[in-house]
Amino acid sequence: MQHYQFEVDEASSKKRLDVFLSENLPEISRSRLKKLIDEKRVTVNERSRPAGYKVRVKEKIEFHIPPLEKLDTAPENIPLDIIFEDEHMLAVNKPAGMVVHPAPGHSRGTLVNALLHHCKDLSGIGGVERPGIVHRLDKETSGLVLIAKTEAAHKNLAAQFKKREIKKEYLAFVKGNVKKENGTINSPVGRHQTQRKKMDTRPEYGRPACTHYEVLQRGKNWTYIKLYPETGRTHQIRVHLASIHHPVIGDKLYGGKNPNSGTLKMERQALHARYLELNHPFSGTQLSFSANLPFDMESFLQSQK
Repeated sequence: MQHYQFEVDEASSKKRLDVFLSENLPEISRSRLKKLIDEKRVTVNERSRPAGYKVRVKEKIEFHIPPLEKLDTAPENIPLDIIFEDEHMLAVNKPAGMVVHPAPGHSRGTLVNALLHHCKDLSGIGGVERPGIVHRLDKETSGLVLIAKTEAAHKNLAAQFKKREIKKEYLAFVKGNVKKENGTINSPVGRHQTQRKKMDTRPEYGRPACTHYEVLQRGKNWTYIKLYPETGRTHQIRVHLASIHHPVIGDKLYGGKNPNSGTLKMERQALHARYLELNHPFSGTQLSFSANLPFDMESFLQSQK
């Protein structure tokens, strides 16, 4: 159990209690601090106060952070393709078919199950002993996923994603012949009005979304492209490509009635998160990770020659 004690100085007088704590403990998320305040674990001059309480000069603020709660998810000895690891974070090359988070119908065999077995030095995220998934890939998308081991690393990496400071690069095989050598799809993405499992490009209710692309190779009725998403909306790349009538080959949700047609056959959507560039959450050093085209996509490429 960690114990913290502060005395309010002149410069901090009249600041909200949650703001004061956030400024003095940047490694802990604001939401986590607010939860501790709401649970009455924080005292000001030995009295619990709400998050919006305005602190005053010379007031003494004390609190304990309780031990981490155990996550109700079983560790599983599942092999991981680890691209990078240190005490703060990991970069993992996720195979297609693996779900990132446990969910109804997917309580086992997920990336989180595998990470709980692999990581013996988790300091926990949000008060729970669990790996911090910073961003997600769809089940059938392969490629790079970042995982934070500490609350401070999770907070930093999440901020880099939010500020669009992390460079992301994907590879995909799409139906049809994309006319332009490169281009930008700038269409809002939001939940489909009638099909709740799908996203849609409807400007009246979607959130801004932007994807740049570059053609790498052309086939008879397919195109191999590289994609640079600026934003990270749910299903963004898949729904954007479908919106310009070039859905990802094998995409059962956005590929129409025949996601695999003719010689264009993939058991899953042909989308791979190939490259990430970011700053290390602790040292600030620039890092870049890459994951080669997986076997099934490489085989497709070779079969089309």
